[in-house]
Amino acid sequence: MNKPTRDKDLQGEGNYDATRRYDKAARAFVQSGKVDEAAHAAEPGSPEQAEGVKRAEEVGKSHSKGEDPSIGKTPRSPKK
Repeated sequence: MNKPTRDKDLQGEGNYDATRRYDKAARAFVQSGKVDEAAHAAEPGSPEQAEGVKRAEEVGKSHSKGEDPSIGKTPRSPKK
């Protein structure tokens, strides 16, 4: 099995340092207790803005292949 490359200039899904920084920052944000405040601040400021957000979501969904069929299913227990 090949070892993952540890090149500091590696970009994309292989950027291990960026992944660690993101994970650390995300955990710190959740633990800060500011998630509800940020979610409230991100709400649309007007009915027009809410409609724009809704239209943008619909456009995005129109490019989707659909929901992952495994979402919401209970994993099966391994057979013994």
